[in-house]
Amino acid sequence: MVTSNALSLFNDFNKLTPYAVGFDRIFDNLNRYVNNNATATGGFPPYNIRKDGDYNYVIEMAVAGFGKKDIEVEVADSILSVRSNKENIGDNYQDMEYQGIAYRKFERKFSIADDVIVNDAKLENGMLTIILERVIPEEKKPRLVTIK
Repeated sequence: MVTSNALSLFNDFNKLTPYAVGFDRIFDNLNRYVNNNATATGGFPPYNIRKDGDYNYVIEMAVAGFGKKDIEVEVADSILSVRSNKENIGDNYQDMEYQGIAYRKFERKFSIADDVIVNDAKLENGMLTIILERVIPEEKKPRLVTIK
């Protein structure tokens, strides 16, 4: 796990600027990631991130008991946010003897690269699946340069 103390080591990156071009965004994104996840909701809901082929990623989030209307998926400024404002069901039932299923508010944030887009989100059988794709612009694809 990267802490903000560890990221403070990246402040020395400016010494490398004469030798590196365009890498400052990487450290800005790392810093933003640490700041955004400092307020994350512990381990809820649990999730997986897996790579699907060379250019696709899938985020699977276990949200049993939540419906489509309870969950919001938003992408803004290279941050993918998944949140719910659903109230805890146990608060509404006086006769609840044991509550092992969480129906609480949550928010998860994921930093995504500039070249990653969110293609789809679906909720099925208590599993929220978010499909992401890395889109490589034509000018960034490998190519051979003709020597004249």
